[in-house]
This record gives sequence, structure tokens and C-alpha cells, in this order.
Amino acid sequence: MMKLNKNHINAIAIMIAMALSWFCVRAEKPEPLNNANSYANTDSLTVSLITCYPGPEIYELCGHEAIRVRGEGRDSVWNFGMFSFNEPNFIYRFVKGETDYLCVGYPFEWFLPEYVDRGSKVVEQDLNLTQEEAKKLLGILQTHALPKNRRYRYNYVLDNCATRITDQLDKAASSRIIYPDTLSFPTFRQEMRNYHKNYPWYQFGIDLALGSGLDRPLQGREDMFVPVEMMKKSAGAHFFDGRQLVREERILNEGRESAVLPPTPWWLTPLFIGWVVAVLSVIFSILSLRKNQLYKWGYFSWFFILGLGGCMVTFLVFVSSHEATSPNSLLLWLNPLQLIFAVCVLWRRLRRGAIMMSWYNIVAMVCMLLAWPFQRQVANPAFFPLMISTLILSSTYAIIAYKDSYNNNGVYSSRKKTS
Repeated sequence: MMKLNKNHINAIAIMIAMALSWFCVRAEKPEPLNNANSYANTDSLTVSLITCYPGPEIYELCGHEAIRVRGEGRDSVWNFGMFSFNEPNFIYRFVKGETDYLCVGYPFEWFLPEYVDRGSKVVEQDLNLTQEEAKKLLGILQTHALPKNRRYRYNYVLDNCATRITDQLDKAASSRIIYPDTLSFPTFRQEMRNYHKNYPWYQFGIDLALGSGLDRPLQGREDMFVPVEMMKKSAGAHFFDGRQLVREERILNEGRESAVLPPTPWWLTPLFIGWVVAVLSVIFSILSLRKNQLYKWGYFSWFFILGLGGCMVTFLVFVSSHEATSPNSLLLWLNPLQLIFAVCVLWRRLRRGAIMMSWYNIVAMVCMLLAWPFQRQVANPAFFPLMISTLILSSTYAIIAYKDSYNNNGVYSSRKKTS
């Protein structure tokens, strides 16, 4: 029972944060190495990729990637996934796409215990770098970790803890690194869903907030934004001069078979809840039509919720700098106009506005439901019963309000009293 509650708390948290995916992050910020420059003077350096498998928290679902550099008794890790909740307006700036992450170097002994404690598998891949390449990479990392350079603008799929590492390897390598050209997943969204499958409410939030930018076909090594996928591709990569990228691979921590939470029961998934809402909408509409009454509380509640969701989607489309939030076809359904609908149903003198909004919803829902299979953006399955609910409630309101407000000659009438 505790696990289910935790899953729901995670879902609420991601909705508050506008449902954006938090990959490769840690809230704690260890102190940087004071003697980091001493690594450049060692005679023998070994550089390795450290891949940490997913954990139970929402920001751990795609795992984490870091670089380990060791030699002559020194052992350090270089982490591009650091952030602090203490920064001013963190949530707002994250949603707006202005989140800054940090590159920090610190002793490796501080790094591993976190993943051992949570039961995540940790894999180390020693890279087949020459000493010149290893020292050049270390110098690049040290430069990035300087206070004036360590901050960078984070992007959840294009510039995160994994992609930053591949970029630095490209800079340090004397020969071009060639990764396997096979793609594990066709799009960003499909890859996310694979790692979020036990967290349907989290994925529901992502599908709500992020538009068609997640559904374009992946190219090259774009699927390596997930650390585990980066590890798999690195194992098959080689330099243009023929060297294999990975010289040796070992498991540092076996971990549990799966450190994430168990699957959400089907009766608690967004899809099931969505169909429950659709059935309740049908029952509500039948009752309203039979009694020829407009139950204001029902219409107000539904369209007020849609309006709040519309404010979120509108903000992400027009204000956020996250490239995947726009365009978003859901804006036709979830927009602030639904708040106008909610307000108009409360007062009879505003009924014409509510009728106009109901007809807008009827046209918009029919078009979206018919056209969705033919456009690029992939919808969460739970969206469709909720769209159907909107169509049913809007149609019911339009029918009853029209019958109540106009006589056969089109003259406004107030003979029928609604509740």
C-alpha cells in the first residue's frame, strides 16, 4: 500500500512541476575537488563511463551517467547531473526551460553508495583512450568544473548528464568515435515510455505537457540521452582508427532485478480512470436530458479542471523555451477558454457565451478525434475518453441550453428554469 501511495505522490509532484521529465539528476551538491588539477600530472590515467540503472524516484527513472578518472591512487568522478532546489524560482525556471545544471568533480567514494543503497545496478566501462586523450579529457572536465564554467543550460533530451559526456569524449578523442547506427526506439517519447512503464501517471503528465517535438524520428545517437542506452551503444562503438571505444566492462553493483516501483494496478491507471470519467459523463448527460436541467455544478467542475490544464499547456507552448513543448495539438482542447465556459455556466445572462463555447468544443473534439491518427503527435491513450467526455458534456449543454433559452421562433425565452 505504501508503494502505491508513493507512486501517486510522484504523479502529483510531476504535474505540479508541469510534467517535465527530470533525467540524470541529484539534489545534493558535493563540494568540488580542491586538488583536481593534480590529476593532470599523473603518468597513467584510466577513464571509464559509470552507468547507474534506474531507481524508484521519478528523477531516477532513466538512470544516471558519469565519468570516472583514476590513476596513481587518485579516484574521481565527474558529474554533469548536479542541481540545487535552493536556487531562486527553481520550479518556475525549470518549467520555463531555464534550468541550469552543474558539472562537479569529487571523490568516487562519495558517488557509489547512493546507488548501492537504492539497489540500482551500476556498470563501469573502461574506455580505450590513449594517455594523451585521457589527459586531454581530464583537462576538459576540469575546465568545465571551474566555478565560472560549471553551469550549463539543461535540456532533458538534448543536453543532459549523458549527452554532455559524449560531447566531451568527441572533443578529447584524436579519432572520430563511431557508434552503432541502430536505434533502440523510433522517437524520444517511445524511449521515455519504455523507462516509465511502471509510472503511468508520470507518463500521462509528460504526454500532456510535451508536444510533437518528442515524436520526430530519432537520428544518429540521439537515443543515447538515456544512460542505459548510452552504455549499450558505447559497448559497440569504435574509433575511426579501428580501436574499440570500450576496453573492459565490469559490474560495480549487481543491485536488484528492478529498483523501480512495481507496476501500477490497472484500476488505478489513467486509462481506466479516463473511461470511468467517460461513463460518468454519459450517466450525467442522460440524467440532464431526461430532466431537461442544467446541473451547473457538474459543468462548472469539469470545464474548470480543463481550463486549469489549459493554462498549463498554454504556458508551455507560448512561454517555455523547451523545444518539445510546442507545437502541442492538445491546445485545441486544453486552453484557458475552458475557464470562460466554466464561468458562463454559472449565470444565466452569460449563457450565450457558454453555448458558443459548447459548440467550439463539439467541433474541436470531433476534428481532434477524427484527425489524430493522421498527425505526428502521439497521444496518451487516456486522453481519448477524456476528450469523449468533453464532447458529451458540451453536446448535452448545448442541447438543453438551446431548448431552454429559445422558443421555436428563435426568440429568447426564460420560461424554463434550470438548477
